[in-house]
Amino acid sequence: MKRTFAVVLLSVAGLSAAQGPQTFNGIIEDELCAKGGHAQMRMGPTDADCVKACIVSHGAQYVLLDGKDFYILSDQQTPEKFAAQKVTVVGTLDAKTKTIRVQSISAAK
Repeated sequence: MKRTFAVVLLSVAGLSAAQGPQTFNGIIEDELCAKGGHAQMRMGPTDADCVKACIVSHGAQYVLLDGKDFYILSDQQTPEKFAAQKVTVVGTLDAKTKTIRVQSISAAK
């Protein structure tokens, strides 16, 4: 009985442990434009300018938009140089908060 309980306990612990890093592809956006698009906000002459302006002016966060969903990025400094660009993000996803704990961001190939 104790052995069965221990096996079940270890199995549950293994399932709830944090998953390793994953690779995500998408576009660096701000959370406001990711919801509604740049056409409505248009806070600059380019999409990149709009993203950066929304971060500064509206206190928005940088996110990764994968085409249907967006994920908040734990690193809020590196994404600035990739605003409105296709990127590859390596990190660990927290599905509950839809946040990627970023290990690296690079331009998509």
